[in-house]
Amino acid sequence: MARRAMIEKWKRSPKFKTRFRNRCSLCGRPRGYLNKFQICRICFRNLSLRGEIPGVIKSSW
Repeated sequence: MARRAMIEKWKRSPKFKTRFRNRCSLCGRPRGYLNKFQICRICFRNLSLRGEIPGVIKSSW
């Protein structure tokens, strides 16, 4: 419940533009944000390993 309330608070526009922070759309994490996918690195890794992000494959060499 508290986590959901914080996510709703983050979605509101800030009073000043410099206070804006990119956050993961799934979990709300502010760090490790990938702008192209608008999710954090942890959610990106989980979704890509499950094959839920089209065009992303695990590399091996």
